This record gives sequence, structure tokens and C-alpha cells, in this order.
Amino acid sequence: MRFVVRFLGFLFAIGAMVFLVGSAVAGFYLWKNTRDLPDYTQLANYEPPVATRVHAGDGSLIAEYYKERRLYLPIQAVPKMMIAAFLSAEDKNFYTHFGIDIEGIARAGFQLVAGRTDRRQSGASTITQQVAKNFLLTPERTFERKIKEMLIALRIEATYSKDRILELYLNEIYLGAGNYGVAAASLNYFGKSVHELELHELAYIAALPKAPENYSPIKNRDAAVARRNWVIERMVANGYVKKEDGDKAMKMPLGVTFRSLSPNSFAAGYFAEEVRREIADRYGYKKLLEGGLSVRTTLDPAMQVMARKAFVDGLVRFDEARGWRGAQHHLSFGAREWGLALADMPLYTDVQPWRYAVVLDVSAQSARVGLQPRREKSGEIQREREYATLGADGVKWTRKSSVAQVVQPGDVIYVEPLDGKPGQVRLRQQPEVSGALVAMDPWTGRVKAMVGGFSFDQSEFNRATQAMRQPGSSFKPFVYAAALDNGYTPTSIIVDGPIEIDQGNGEVWRPENYGGSMGRGPMPLRSGIEQSRNLMTVRLAQDIGMPLVAEYAKRFGVYDEMLPVLSMSLGAGETTVMRMVTGYSMFANGGRRIKPTLIERIHDRWGATIFRHDDRQCDGCKADKWENQPEPRLRDNRELVIDPMTAYQITSIMQGVIQRGTATIIKELGRQYLAGKTGTTNEAKDVWFVGFSANLVMGVYLGYDKPRSLGDSSTGGAYAAPIFRDFMRMALKDQPDTPFKIPPGMKLVRVGNYMEAYKPGTGPGDNYVSPGSFGATASSGGSRSVGTGTGGLY
Repeated sequence: MRFVVRFLGFLFAIGAMVFLVGSAVAGFYLWKNTRDLPDYTQLANYEPPVATRVHAGDGSLIAEYYKERRLYLPIQAVPKMMIAAFLSAEDKNFYTHFGIDIEGIARAGFQLVAGRTDRRQSGASTITQQVAKNFLLTPERTFERKIKEMLIALRIEATYSKDRILELYLNEIYLGAGNYGVAAASLNYFGKSVHELELHELAYIAALPKAPENYSPIKNRDAAVARRNWVIERMVANGYVKKEDGDKAMKMPLGVTFRSLSPNSFAAGYFAEEVRREIADRYGYKKLLEGGLSVRTTLDPAMQVMARKAFVDGLVRFDEARGWRGAQHHLSFGAREWGLALADMPLYTDVQPWRYAVVLDVSAQSARVGLQPRREKSGEIQREREYATLGADGVKWTRKSSVAQVVQPGDVIYVEPLDGKPGQVRLRQQPEVSGALVAMDPWTGRVKAMVGGFSFDQSEFNRATQAMRQPGSSFKPFVYAAALDNGYTPTSIIVDGPIEIDQGNGEVWRPENYGGSMGRGPMPLRSGIEQSRNLMTVRLAQDIGMPLVAEYAKRFGVYDEMLPVLSMSLGAGETTVMRMVTGYSMFANGGRRIKPTLIERIHDRWGATIFRHDDRQCDGCKADKWENQPEPRLRDNRELVIDPMTAYQITSIMQGVIQRGTATIIKELGRQYLAGKTGTTNEAKDVWFVGFSANLVMGVYLGYDKPRSLGDSSTGGAYAAPIFRDFMRMALKDQPDTPFKIPPGMKLVRVGNYMEAYKPGTGPGDNYVSPGSFGATASSGGSRSVGTGTGGLY
């Protein structure tokens, strides 16, 4: 008996020693791991990378830029049912445990011992532990990392509220397909906000944290449905959902429809890229990709689509007039099926409804073509093949007598559906000529539409802002505006006749009118713009002096520092479409300086405004209530770059360009209040038209990227003005023909079939003597100025 007691005492002593040693080892291990734990207090100021979102003027989302696709959602904005789904799937005891779920650990251990290894088993990591892992630890699966995870979870629970922990989790968690957080997942899986999700949809999102790729709706649809249904079962078991509602939800299809977001949806690739560059220049790429900025742009989506259609139609009109150049590519029909080969061709999504097709067989009057296969959302090529017929009507523009003269089997071509003829297509070819178009609100500088070329997918070079081109005669209004602002009137007489300019180096420059005309003699100033007379313009620029012209060109923002030589008065310098449209906007708005912008305002991730384009102050806009006070009024402190009367005079003269001058093709719109100016550069390398209504300015140029002649017969009136016409027909549809604003004090005098505008004291009967010049030559560099009656010679 004594032996037994001694033996038991010995065992107790050994056990006590083992316990003490084990406790010491465990204590040392915990101390060691606690000593170098990450600083969990940083979670208090945590700002996760959030996507920058770019919206059109009507609120439509046109682009997102991000390092991680995430939209931050405060816990108060997360629907209760979404929270219930995640708690049921990940941590049902979240609101009762202290960071570590003893029940969950025991349950996971039992499942492991019992051999239950299916993917639907419960995990032992709480949501708090997952926050610790995702925010503060590395992802390796080791026992030491697990201990640290538990220790950090305990500290997090002691520091932060449950709601704060859950908010961090729901915004940080990766949910597959590039989505971080529940808000981004909701939008990109279902095209809905979290508040719009149905039970089966939010359950699927809650099913994803364990292994997003394993439950991909494309690659593993059956597993995704099974996992989703398991989440719904847990929600029923936990009392969040009634059984009948759960049963109904489990019978629903997965319903994932990936959101398609592309600026090309609005033909706005160039616009969105210009906005992206501006934000990056203003705030840096980190802010662009992680700052959660909300950008409201000036884009009018409907007008943008109109602009691209008018522009592309103009390119095609010019290009097709020069004939068919042949197929884009050629396929050899061998072992590889034609659809797979055609699917490898580059897909430009911004040229729709144009589509690649391969010619399969040809007869004299028609060809059977196979259309480029579409792709599934997974990226896989659709198995179904589509066919169409290219008939005589579809190739009529090539001026060939048969379809067989145009295409051969294996040719890869562009086609588009033929209107009113199902199953038939029209032949297209990618234009060699390019150009750009900008439409702007002249009162604010807001860019409503911008087209930088035929296809952004093909070439990201934005010809609207980056291409430096000669504006040709479209620059002339700035020369004439300088003259009108400095004593001339619309009826001042300018000689339209030969002039020689001694350039000081032994060479003489002899400018000519378009077509080589040597002029019509003395003409009213107005005619120099309406008929685009080079000789009148050079003589006028010489009279007022090129330094003055250069100053006005700088005021209007056309050039920064223009070389003050006479050839520049004919638009020989280089500028951009954006600058020209901005300059013309100052004519349209009565002479006020504007700054062009693609961005209306920018908010940071917290909703504070950090940029606003319109900095005008509003008197009376912040009144709490109506007490018969004066109406709110915007104070316009913008600089006047020219006299408003001068702006109206040049506008009136440019109305004559459309009514009687070089752009009469626009008259068919039947609108009296349109003004503008054509432009054709030397050797017709570029053709232009810039024009406006009372509230909309549009400018366009056409030209090859490597400048060369567009052809002897190419003019701004023939090819650029029709683009303006087509655009304005769509943009101004159902809008009144709003008159241009006439400044107070302006005197209107009828001359023939139009009203001429005079400043006070300069009209007929006012005995005003305006500058003018006769004389056929100026080889000595000078000219004789004489006074003439303002009635002019008509």
C-alpha cells in the first residue's frame, strides 16, 4: 500500500513537472509570438484601395480605374440580409464570441476526426481572425501564423466594435473575378447595388470567400450552385430566412450576368482616356487607382454617339469616293476551321455595327460570308456560326460590275447589316484618312462630345487634343475679329487683288486665292470671310499688323506664341481641334474667356468636392427660405477677350458663310442661326469646319496621320462641312432655332437679304471713316490706308 502511495506521488510529481515545463514552454512561445505582432491599431485609420469611377454628365458610369476593384460601403449601408448571409456562411457566433470561436474550433476538430472533408464544412477561423489574416499577416498556412492570427484577433476584439470589424471584412474580402468587397461583387456579378439583390444572389456572394475560383459561375457552375444552396440552408437553420423562402431561392438559377463596362458603350474611348490622363496628371496614379474618386464629366452620351456617327460617316464618304483598296487580310482554308481563324483577328468593339467576315464562296452577283464568331463571357469562342450574303447592293459603292471583281474566297473584310434587308450585308473598308471632332458648350467650356479618330481600340492617339494641324482658312475669323475690334466695320473695303510681300531675304511671296483666282477688286470686309479670300485676308493682316493678330490668336487660345508673319494669317501655324473650338466658343458666347474642360467636378472617397470647373459665385443661392428677395444671380467675372459687339459682328459674318459662302451645304438644315468657317490648308492636306449655334460649338478636321494631299478637289466645304451638318441635324433635333444674342446698343441695318451689324456711331449716316486699303501691290511692304464710306461697294 505504501508502495502504491509512493508511486502515485512519483507520478504526480512527474506530471506537475511536465505541466510546469509545458506551461513555461507555452508561455515562452506565446511571449515570443506576442512580441513581434503587427500593429493592429492601424486598422483605425484604414483606407483600402478604392476604384475611381468616371460618370457622364447624366450620371451614367463610363469607366473605372483601379488597382483592386473595390467600392467602400459603410456597415450602416450593408443590408441586414447580406450580413446574415455572411454570418451564416463564415461565422454564425460572430456577435457572441470574443474573437476566437471555441465552439467552431471544436466543431471543425470533430469534422476532421470524423473524416468529413467536403468543401461545405465549417471553418474554425472567425471573421475577426480573417480580418487579422487579410490585413496584418502573410497568407502562409503554418501553426505559428495561426497562433499569431488568434492573438491579434483577441486584441482587435478588445479594441474595435463588432460592426467596425465586420465593415472591414465586408469591404476587404476577395470575392473572385477581380472583385474586392460586397459592393463591387454585387455590381459586377449581377449589375445591381447590394440593396437590390435577391436572396439567391446575395447568398452566392456570401458563398465565395472560402475559394472564389472553386465557385466560379463560368468554370464551376454546379459547385457554385451547391455552395450557394448550402449558405441558404444555413440561413434557414439560423432563423434568418423562412424555410419556404429558402426552398424557393434554392430553385433559382445562379443568375450571374457579368456587367459589361466600357467607354465604347458610348463611343467614348478617347474621352475617357483624356479624363484618365488629366486625373493622373492632377493627382498622380496612386490617387487615380486607389483613391476612390468620383468624377462627374461633361460628356453627353447621346451627343457622343451622334458625334461619332457623323464623323465616321464623313470619313467613309471621303474614303469610299476613292475606291475599294482590297481585303483587310486573307485566310487560307486548311485544317483549321474558318471561325477559329477569324476569331483570332483583332476585335475593335468601338466600330460596331461593323464586323469582320471571311468570304466563303463567290458568284458573279453575290458572295456568302461567315461572320466573326462572338465570344462567351468566359472568353471562349461561341460554337454557333453566323452567315450572311454580300450582294450587288452591298458593293455598289466600289463601282465594280460584279461581286466577283471585288472579293475572293478567303478575303477578310468588314461588313455591316444592310438596312431593310435581313441576312444581307454591306461591304466596308477601314478609312485611311483620319481626323477629329469636338463639341462644346460655348458658355461654360464643357466638352459634350469628342472623337479622336476612327477607332480608339485601333489607335489611342487622340487627334482632338494631341494632333497639331494647320487650321487653314478656319483661322481667318480671328484675323477679322482683330480688325473689327480695332476700327474696321463689316463693310470696310478691302482689295481682293494681287499682292506681293518682300520677305526680306530676296524672295517675294505672292499669295493666291483658292483655285488661283487673282481677285475681284475692292470688296466689303464681310466677303473676305464668306468667300474665304486669301488676298483680302493677307492685305487686312498687313494693314492691322501681324503683332496684333498674334496677340488676338493668343487671347483666344489658338496659339501660345504665334510667329508674326503674314502667312500665319492664312492658318499656316499648327494647333488642335480643341483649341479651335474653344476659340470659336468665345465668338458664340459674346467674347467671354472660357477654359475647356472634360471634368465637371471631382469628389474624394468621403464625398468632399476637391475640384469644380465652374467657379462662378451665386448671389442668393444659399437662402434658407423665400422672403421676396431678389432672384439668385450668377456673377460672371470672366475676362472679356473682345468687345461683345465685335463677337456678334464676326458671328453675323460667319452666318453668311453658310447662307452665301463656302459652306452652303449646311443650308439644307433650314436653320437661320448657324455660323461657321471652312478651312483648307496648302495642297489640301487638311480640311476643316468649325461652326456653332447659339448654345453648341462643333469643330472637325479630316486629314491623313502622315500629312499628304487629300486631292485637288478636297475642301472644307465639301468634306468637313457635311460632318457639321449631319451632327447638328441630330444634336439640334426638336430644338428651336435660337437667335444669337445681340449686345445692347448694336445697330442692325438691312443690306439686301440680311441684316448688317454696326457698333454705335459706325453705321450708315454716322459719318464714320473706317480704315481700308486700295492699291494692287505692296511689294515695298507698305500700303495706302484711305477712308471709305461705310455703305461700301456691293
